[in-house]
Amino acid sequence: MEQQTKTSARPLGAALKPRQLTMMGLGSAIGAGLFIGSGAGIQAAGPAVLISYLVAGTLIILVMWALGEMAAANPDSGAFSVYTAKAYGPVAGATVGWLWWLQLVVVIAAEALGAAGLLATIFPALPVWLMAFVFIVVLTAVNLTSVKNFGEFEFWFALFKVAAIVGFLLVGFALLFGLVPGVQSPGMANFTGAGFAPSGFGGIATALFVVAFAFGGTEIVSVAAAETAEPACSVKKAVRTVLWRILVFYIGAIFVIAAVVPVGSAGLKSPFAAVLDAAGMPGAATAITLVAVAALLSALNANLYGASRMAFSLAERGEAPRWLASVSKARVPVVAVLASVAFGVVTVVLELMFPEMVLGVLLNIVGSTCLLVWTSALLAQLALRLRADREGTELPLRMPGFPWLTSLGLVILAAIFTVGFIGEDSRPQLLSTFALVAVLTVGCWVNHRSRKVSAAVGSSKEAKQSVLID
Repeated sequence: MEQQTKTSARPLGAALKPRQLTMMGLGSAIGAGLFIGSGAGIQAAGPAVLISYLVAGTLIILVMWALGEMAAANPDSGAFSVYTAKAYGPVAGATVGWLWWLQLVVVIAAEALGAAGLLATIFPALPVWLMAFVFIVVLTAVNLTSVKNFGEFEFWFALFKVAAIVGFLLVGFALLFGLVPGVQSPGMANFTGAGFAPSGFGGIATALFVVAFAFGGTEIVSVAAAETAEPACSVKKAVRTVLWRILVFYIGAIFVIAAVVPVGSAGLKSPFAAVLDAAGMPGAATAITLVAVAALLSALNANLYGASRMAFSLAERGEAPRWLASVSKARVPVVAVLASVAFGVVTVVLELMFPEMVLGVLLNIVGSTCLLVWTSALLAQLALRLRADREGTELPLRMPGFPWLTSLGLVILAAIFTVGFIGEDSRPQLLSTFALVAVLTVGCWVNHRSRKVSAAVGSSKEAKQSVLID
């Protein structure tokens, strides 16, 4: 495949359609964490986990508004990394960019192995390692061909997940209202008395730290906006249509699960399947497993896309090797795609060679990255919006309630970080992520400093040559 090293001559494409961006925003928030991991939040807080989801959902709405405002005004494949650089300098922007890239490439490996492991429970004859590599190869090919193909794959992945959620909600509410033939409604017994919040405020706070990560990935919309024909219009539509749907799907699904599955029940290990089993649906466990596999593959597809675009953006800005900015005739950053997937492949191989010794450690290190990315997005929007208002700049999309809602988002994030540091299980993860941030910051500062020195030396040589010629 012929490559173009000068990205200015062959920039990234603009083939993503508004419907694809909208579904991407919706689908990115509906992942395996909802279909399988939501039981952990209910176990921690009981039905009161709804409060945790409402708070976390509010945070995501605010982050999406902030990112939407910046992406509509300045669409860029570096998204929040670029916006952080504009607000607080290139070192801060590069640190956020590399942090997000590392998270995505590690998660790519986890998603490939996770999807393969789930599928192996249905088809035990298929080797996990083979399925994992097949998933990676196929989705890498999708990302290498064109952004249009990526968008179409992600659109149908997201549509499948949304259809699964809608079907689940229909069955769940039919069960609660006693409309399922031959099955007695569980009623609202789980929500009455002490059963609503069996662990009190502490349980709700603990669940908040757990459930916040379920919304990770929504920020990819701001990255993809740069490859739409009309970024401002596409982002505005995506933000305005996605936000309330995320809350409806999440809150609706968690409400049904909390009403049907009691705290302490073994069904919380696979809560969606437990609800469908209660409704007498045959093959519930298999159906939810297949949906979870689709959710993981969708996330893998999106994360590979996001990682490659962030690497491309970092290279364009001189914060990564220049060869990562090479693009193909189809306007795909092929080298960035291959470099990103290579890291994931190596991680998969190491995890298969040394089970539970590699991937778990890496996931622990990058585990809290999304919280820091959201923090950087809100802080960048706060600074850039104040600057725009001060200079009288017109913005195509304005976050309502500024600066109070931006501040509210930062307060929620501060609360989540506080809960995380208090918890004995979550504290090591946060400390590991902050240590990674420190290392990346030093590395980005050294790189930025060396580039400034090189530029100064180059200017000095040119000046001397000019004097000699004169």
